[in-house]
Amino acid sequence: MRDRNPRDRARDPSLPRPRKRLGQHFLVDRRVLERIADALAPTSADTVVEIGPGRGALTDVLAARAGRVVAIELDHDLVPYLRERYAAAGNVEVIERDVLDLALADAAGTPDFLVAGNVPYYITTPILFHALASPRPRRAVFLVQREVAERVAAPPGSKTYGALSVNVQAVATAELVARVPARAFRPAPSVESAVLRVTPRADPAVPPPLEESYRRLVQDAFGLRRKQLRRVVRMVARVDAERADAILALAGLDAELRPESLSPEEFARLLAAMGGVSARGS
Repeated sequence: MRDRNPRDRARDPSLPRPRKRLGQHFLVDRRVLERIADALAPTSADTVVEIGPGRGALTDVLAARAGRVVAIELDHDLVPYLRERYAAAGNVEVIERDVLDLALADAAGTPDFLVAGNVPYYITTPILFHALASPRPRRAVFLVQREVAERVAAPPGSKTYGALSVNVQAVATAELVARVPARAFRPAPSVESAVLRVTPRADPAVPPPLEESYRRLVQDAFGLRRKQLRRVVRMVARVDAERADAILALAGLDAELRPESLSPEEFARLLAAMGGVSARGS
């Protein structure tokens, strides 16, 4: 259904209005919509789970390329609009649910699926980790706040590298594909956005059973990011200096390093040396 372009629909007073409490900013720039679809690269053999379809601007582009689109929408005013809009489409299903309460692989109906979405800023991190829960999508592309995208993709030692960077990069590669100005949305947000592509790794730094312990360790360590590793290990593991040095030696890490310089793999070695469990999980 393409009788109107996204900008025309955004100006149509008959459409459901954006809800501020849900953080809704509808993307209306066709070039950005196409860029997201290009980054996701779905084929006619693919199922795409779309998070927060809104008024369907991205859904249109995805449905034209993918074999099937499963759109998950929380806004009960938008759901009937979307269902009517795609009633005649043979490859679009609309589900009314909170995406955080729904396993994405279950929504897709297959363990081999893709994910895309214009993610509300206030729940970006929970959605990112939810999308990276096993079984993971083959690829995911999100439109997020630019600052968040830069943090996710930041390399070790950079100013924006932190717990979010490590925890995502431990299980996936992250790429900032494009920056998106506020004028691409209706209503325009107060910050700039970015297209972020996340591709799960075939060789994750940490196995699924240890992911939660790993995340706690990383969070604890970055809560002490200005401290040297010897002090970090003493405080997180609650051990004396001698034991902390033994843990760091086993992990092959310099006791004078700081958390912000460690790669995801080095954090995994530290977790293993500490017995596979951070202080809070022990």
